[in-house]
Amino acid sequence: MKVSIVGGAGRVGSSSAFAIASMGVADEVVLVDIAEDRAMGEALDLLHCSSISSGCLVLGGGYELLDGSDVVVVAAGARRMPEETRLQLAERNAMILMDALERVMEKDLGDDWMLIVVTNPVDLLTYVGWRKTGLPRERVIGTGTMLDTARFRSLIGRWLGLDPRQVDAMIIGEHGDSMVPVWSKASVGGVPIRDVPGFSEEGARFIFEEVKRAGAEMIRLKGGAGSAIGFVVACILDAISRDRRSVLTISTVQDGPYGLHDLPLSLPTVVGRGGAEMVLEMGLEPDEISGLLTSAGVIKEGIERLGVSP
Repeated sequence: MKVSIVGGAGRVGSSSAFAIASMGVADEVVLVDIAEDRAMGEALDLLHCSSISSGCLVLGGGYELLDGSDVVVVAAGARRMPEETRLQLAERNAMILMDALERVMEKDLGDDWMLIVVTNPVDLLTYVGWRKTGLPRERVIGTGTMLDTARFRSLIGRWLGLDPRQVDAMIIGEHGDSMVPVWSKASVGGVPIRDVPGFSEEGARFIFEEVKRAGAEMIRLKGGAGSAIGFVVACILDAISRDRRSVLTISTVQDGPYGLHDLPLSLPTVVGRGGAEMVLEMGLEPDEISGLLTSAGVIKEGIERLGVSP
């Protein structure tokens, strides 16, 4: 599988390339960026360790390298400025995304190519990518709340002093302030989380607030997230390339679950060779349903204010 990363010279793009190469989920990785020399440098650095990592081919440069791509990952975008509103960032990054996709679609891509959107605000831009490309909704995937879910599980593991890999918990809805923790389904090693020694409702509230603050904290401490979102991208690609049918909290344009239509948000979704193959609708507590619908409303308002036609 050939994966091309637009914005591959940036923090998120290069971190994604590192994770992809480390996990060996692609045969070829291409880093594309307007800063072509930087993209070539990042690619060369990864190529130099291919003999002791996964052995995948890594190239870097301009859009001419996109031909034959099976998956295009868009990580290009601007960071939010201190005085900038969320809508202003969305407008700027929507223009960047649409310009990138125009150039992408000029290339000779694979017959069933897929788009993965990483750039924030990721839910709104997943919708923009769907509208711009005309691809079936199952082949347009946003990273959505996968990063929030990864943080959630990791922080729960640290809190309870247990292996985070055995924590089964998820964040759904918007990748933003209206995200929803699904405590009613959370467990550790199959044990309901509320039965685990050390669990408390006060602690649960603290953990969730820590997850919500995580993005801002990453910006404060090091300028933004890199490693974690890179491995999120690699995890999605692993599910696609190996047809794992993994259940992931990706963002897709919904078509029915919980009565939601044509709205991009995250729900547990089966991901395999065909992309986002099936959304799993689960029984939620009333407050979780309410939170999900609130999250959907926030996203709907964002789409309307962005002026993207339904």
